[in-house]
Amino acid sequence: MEAVTVSPKFQVVIPERVRREQHIRPGDKLAVIVKHGVLHLVPILPIERTKGIHPRVDLRDLRDRHDRF
Repeated sequence: MEAVTVSPKFQVVIPERVRREQHIRPGDKLAVIVKHGVLHLVPILPIERTKGIHPRVDLRDLRDRHDRF
């Protein structure tokens, strides 16, 4: 766990190791979510960066034949 300090302008710096591991780049947007008193920073990925995030799925195998109309 790494700690950060809030500046007088309420800014924080994401540690270099975390930026590198999470592929956070300048200009990226992060959603700020508070859940049960815990602050979460979640990257908002542009559609171009989501390509390949999910493995290919053969659409023919989504339902069994008896489930089809």
